[in-house]
Amino acid sequence: MADSTTVWIVDDDRSIRWVLKKALERDGLSAVDFETGEEALMALERDQPNVLITDIRMPRLDGLTLMGRFHEHDPELPVIVMTAHSDLDAAVSAYEGGAFEYLPKPFDVEEAVDLVRRAAAAARSSGPPEGRREDMPEIIGEAPAMQEVFRAIGRLSRSNITVLINGESGTGKELVAGSLHRHSPRAGKPFIALNMAAIPRDLMESELFGHEKGAFTGAHQVRRGRFEQADGGTLFLDEIGDMPAELQTRLLRVLADGEFYRVGAHTPMRVDVRIIAATHQNLEARVAEGRFREDLFHRLNVIRIHCPALRERCADIPALADHFLHRAARELNVEPKQLTREVEHRFQTLPWPGNVRELENTCRWLTVMASGREVQMDDLPPELTGIDPSAVEEPAVDWETALARWAERQAENQGDGALAAAQSRLERVLIEAALKRTGGRRQDAARLLGWGRNTLTRKIRDLQMQV
Repeated sequence: MADSTTVWIVDDDRSIRWVLKKALERDGLSAVDFETGEEALMALERDQPNVLITDIRMPRLDGLTLMGRFHEHDPELPVIVMTAHSDLDAAVSAYEGGAFEYLPKPFDVEEAVDLVRRAAAAARSSGPPEGRREDMPEIIGEAPAMQEVFRAIGRLSRSNITVLINGESGTGKELVAGSLHRHSPRAGKPFIALNMAAIPRDLMESELFGHEKGAFTGAHQVRRGRFEQADGGTLFLDEIGDMPAELQTRLLRVLADGEFYRVGAHTPMRVDVRIIAATHQNLEARVAEGRFREDLFHRLNVIRIHCPALRERCADIPALADHFLHRAARELNVEPKQLTREVEHRFQTLPWPGNVRELENTCRWLTVMASGREVQMDDLPPELTGIDPSAVEEPAVDWETALARWAERQAENQGDGALAAAQSRLERVLIEAALKRTGGRRQDAARLLGWGRNTLTRKIRDLQMQV
């Protein structure tokens, strides 16, 4: 299936360029190859890629320098750096210097394509370079608890004030932050999101404030931090409760006077950034325990917005489920499912500990697994029907019986080819379960499935699975 993603490959080894280019094009991606970094920089004056793959060691212009030049043009461009197995120090340097990932040589071609796909998806999820998150979906909600959120966003629409968003995981805190930005005087400026819980502790300072060339081992060029990228716009700091104490002190100083130092710099930088922070933790309790600075808490807690848990807004569940079912259907290119009244009622009585994110995952599961267009109670997984899966005495017989019942229903209700999709749907479920069990390691997953690794890779490609 064709894709609008364009990948540039820079390597002085012609065979590497040829193999990568053919593999990417076979996967529906557009690929352009360059023998030298200078050629790629000349092309950058006319066009730019969605993903850059570069060798680390090339004559005249090396890969790390090339990455720095591309990042000057577009700081958010994902760069994959290729390196030899013996070059691990260089690989670490590439990562610290802003690379999306490094690709050790010799590499598995399918894994390389997979990595490019992930890099392109990450770039799309972080928004366009200007920071406008136009692809962010509208917030759905008619329940009173959500109306309070909407009112808060409306009241703050002309404001640049600092906001703290709290709520359980999966309640949509980043969606609220994005709406606050879009409905603010900074709407035309960058919206930069950063999850503090997802960044290694020793990279947090560089990620936030950037670093100077030579500030530490591997800092081969100047790197702009998130504060600089968000200048004039909004910086969204998700999971702020996970910020280490020393970084809390630096953040407090920036909030107080708008100045900060890049790592290794001696001259302060001044930025104009609105801070929106979010957490699922009880920050007051963390302050009382001495794990979060009280003065920083008061700086952040100017206006607080609470994102309600899904169980606190059950009236919104049918509309949310319908939205997610249609989205999953578009992704999988199938007809959207519909919940029966009985299933809707069941959904409204569930606790949903994973909140909206859990509901979305459930709708995706139902789009793949439910037998008919209408989702019946029988289609729900045991954990949603109240049946304890561990209480089933003969699970092998039970799933076979359920499969037989599903096949009979399909054969009765539909015409020719009614069962044709069953094998691919079954394989998709088995592959997802195996990859989940092995943490995404394809070699181990293939062994679980009793297949060869190439067979697993081919099936993932044929099923167009995003893994």
